[in-house]
Amino acid sequence: MSTTTIPSVATVANELVALCRAGKNLEAIDRLYAADIVSIEPVGSEEMPAEMKGRDVIRNKNAVWFESYDVHRADVIGPFIGEKQFAVSYDFDVTHKASGQRNAMTEMALYTVKDGRIVREQFF
Repeated sequence: MSTTTIPSVATVANELVALCRAGKNLEAIDRLYAADIVSIEPVGSEEMPAEMKGRDVIRNKNAVWFESYDVHRADVIGPFIGEKQFAVSYDFDVTHKASGQRNAMTEMALYTVKDGRIVREQFF
């Protein structure tokens, strides 16, 4: 009988941060997110609701973001690890491709881990 070790919150957090620092955000979703992940943004729209569910939907949301922006700098700060959650701060210098407008963006993300997978992410 084989036993599988479930990754700890710290292991998941450190792997997510390492992948994001390497620019492998979509790979992080594929490797670390639960199939039924819930993602919550501070603001939503008809095209992009504030709450979205499912790994494929979340992956697509991120792919669209990366297709829409040129990223000049992305700093990933953390992780800040708790018992079942961890937080990461993201600082971006980006240019919106359609408008040509360059902006600095900062957001904090709170991730919840269950059974070695990220089951919820919430952005502030």
